[in-house]
Formats: sequence, structure tokens, C-alpha cells
Amino acid sequence: MRGLVIASLFAFAPSLVSAADAPLITPPPVQPTGYVAIPGAAVQPDKTHIYRTIFDATKIAELPNKVMPAIEMLAIEQNALLDVSGVPAKNVNFAIVFHGEAIDAALNDATYKARHGVSNPNLAALAEVKKKGAEVFVCGQQMRSDGITPAMLGPDVTIASDALIVLMTYQNRGYALLSF
Repeated sequence: MRGLVIASLFAFAPSLVSAADAPLITPPPVQPTGYVAIPGAAVQPDKTHIYRTIFDATKIAELPNKVMPAIEMLAIEQNALLDVSGVPAKNVNFAIVFHGEAIDAALNDATYKARHGVSNPNLAALAEVKKKGAEVFVCGQQMRSDGITPAMLGPDVTIASDALIVLMTYQNRGYALLSF
């Protein structure tokens, strides 16, 4: 069985090599790998499609000086659609909501540094994704539970009543749910 798996991997090697050799497109500020256009690949970005996605941010980064996974993924997809594929900004409707442990991404630099000993690496990324049109929410219920006041938040964050209400509302509006 193991030999079959290895043989199967080699069967796909030519397509992996050609994708790896493709020129790297300028990445967003939070993701060094960026997005690589794959000519001829199935399901290409469509300039006429309206992309609606709500990113459910609950997972923290491996280290406190790293950007959280949901922010990275949002930035990569903004880069893929807006910068590389030329999808008009009016057709890219992204939102992100922080709750659980991931709420720390929304903290201002002083509060984050007091909790983690380093500057908040998420703030510049949040400013960038918001500048490109993403809505950025933090769960008000989680804030209350964790003793976080509005003054402790970064400048690009909007307080929502409840993360789950944000998720339900956006999904009812036709947004795809991506959880990180």
C-alpha cells in the first residue's frame, strides 16, 4: 500500500513542478508565499463572480509574533482575487470575526505586548485587509468574558454583539464560511 501511495505522488510530480516553477506574484504583507496564478487550472477566478466569504477566526498562531491563520488566508485570497486576477473590488466581499483565543489578534499593541511580550503582528495585516475592503469584527461576548474593553482594541476592529450572530447573519446573506 505504501508503494502505491508513493507511486501516486510521483504521478502528480510534473504538475507540482510546473506550479513551483511559476513566477511568484507579489505577496500581501502578511504572507511571504503570495499567490501563484496556475494557467489552465480548473476553477479559475472569475472577474464577474461576486465572492462573499466570512472568515471565522478562532485559531491562534503558533507563536505570538506570527500573524494568525485566518488573517493570512483572508489576505492571500484578497491578493489572489484583487491583485493577481483583477476581480473588481465591488465583487470581493470579505469579513472576518475573531472569538475564542483568536480575539488577541484584535488587541491594540500595548495590550497585546502586555499579554504576550511582543508587539501585535496582526495590526498591520488587519489594516491592510480592511484597506482592501474586508470588514473586521470582534466578538463582544468574548470581550466581556475576557475583560477586554473597547480601549484595548486595535483601530481597525468593529465590536459585534456576538461572533456566532455575525457568522449566522453573513451565511444567511450568502457568504461562504471558512474557519481558521
